[in-house]
Amino acid sequence: MYTATGTVDKQQYINQFAPLVRRIAHYMMAKLPASVQLDDIIQAGMIGLLDAVNRYQGSLGAQFESYAAQRIRGAILDELRQADWLPRSVRKNMRRIEAVVNTLEQRLGRAPTEAELAKELSMSLAEYQEMLQDARGCQLIYFDDLKGADSDHFLDSHCADEDSNPLEMLIDENLRALLIKAIEELPPREKMVMGMHYERELNLREIGEVLGVSESRVCQLHSQAIARLRAKMRKL
Repeated sequence: MYTATGTVDKQQYINQFAPLVRRIAHYMMAKLPASVQLDDIIQAGMIGLLDAVNRYQGSLGAQFESYAAQRIRGAILDELRQADWLPRSVRKNMRRIEAVVNTLEQRLGRAPTEAELAKELSMSLAEYQEMLQDARGCQLIYFDDLKGADSDHFLDSHCADEDSNPLEMLIDENLRALLIKAIEELPPREKMVMGMHYERELNLREIGEVLGVSESRVCQLHSQAIARLRAKMRKL
């Protein structure tokens, strides 16, 4: 892709790979709090794509797409690190849900329903689902779970690049097996959401289309699945 003068046609690269930016942005949104705006993520990703075009030395193709994806994710994380996106109140509410999940599982001998969890929290089902919606961005394992502190930066702890995630070094095969077992025990719809998002890498909108529900409902199911898994992992 070169211009008449023999220079790289950057605009053509950008036009061709703009959908890649949107795909990565949509995928990352499930890991970010509700306060993060998709347009901001896409804008940061486009900056990463432009940086990739300026730096890349090879030809257009699969290798460039892989390289660009890394630069796009990096640019998005750099942008997000400039602000504290996860309110402590959200983290506190998620821990409340985890505690209630644990209590009801012991009492009932099964996974509690949303209605049962809402009742135990002394709130309406709509209020509980709104809490789940706000909890988007809560992750399965936090660094402060391991360190006993709550001062780490959200993005550094929860959205680090997968290739350099120190948590991967801490989770051994036994823990992985227990996690797989816990996912298998999730209610069917939550299990489907986790599988489609983490195995097939579908974004929330795409999962909603498969399940025939809204994107916000998928977000709620994802947050609730995370709460159930965290409750189980805390027992280990």
